[in-house]
Amino acid sequence: MAVTMTSIRLDTHLADEAAKVLGVKSRTEAIHVALREIVALKRFKDLMKKHAGKLPFDAHGE
Repeated sequence: MAVTMTSIRLDTHLADEAAKVLGVKSRTEAIHVALREIVALKRFKDLMKKHAGKLPFDAHGE
């Protein structure tokens, strides 16, 4: 993973709350987790949109 130091204006109260909710120890870790979640959510939504109504579903026992 490439890591670069950067400076941003950050709502520290929000970052601290995010860290608490996410169960991480630092603001940096909270931001990394949140960014990974956003990317994963976008990829999931795109995948669902691409395959909407096209995937077969076989219910168990039917």
